[in-house]
Amino acid sequence: MAVVPIEPRPLNAAERAVLEHLLAADFPGAPELRAQLDRVEVVAAWFEGSVSVDLRVRGAAETDRRSVLLPVGAEVYDEDGAYVGELLLWAEGGEFLSALEYAWVTDEMPTVLPRVDRLRVGV
Repeated sequence: MAVVPIEPRPLNAAERAVLEHLLAADFPGAPELRAQLDRVEVVAAWFEGSVSVDLRVRGAAETDRRSVLLPVGAEVYDEDGAYVGELLLWAEGGEFLSALEYAWVTDEMPTVLPRVDRLRVGV
């Protein structure tokens, strides 16, 4: 799968809500990552139609450090309470938000991010 670059744009309401919800968890580095939210922009979709996106923090120093999976995520449940996937959060070098991933286990790819009341956040 190829990343689909887009013209950098601000987070939409769903992306912002999910990121705020995940970053409300208590884990090392969470306060610093929360402080970045007003400077985060979306720079790519993971593939056409994907709700998984690459992020960039405006004003952050360019580095060549790899993105690492942060120690916070959320299980996603549908309106019937069935597990349908999970949200994963990535950060470049563990310091700068770099991606929001929605991994699903259903036959149909999700076309929107889940509402935060459908999430069970874990650290």
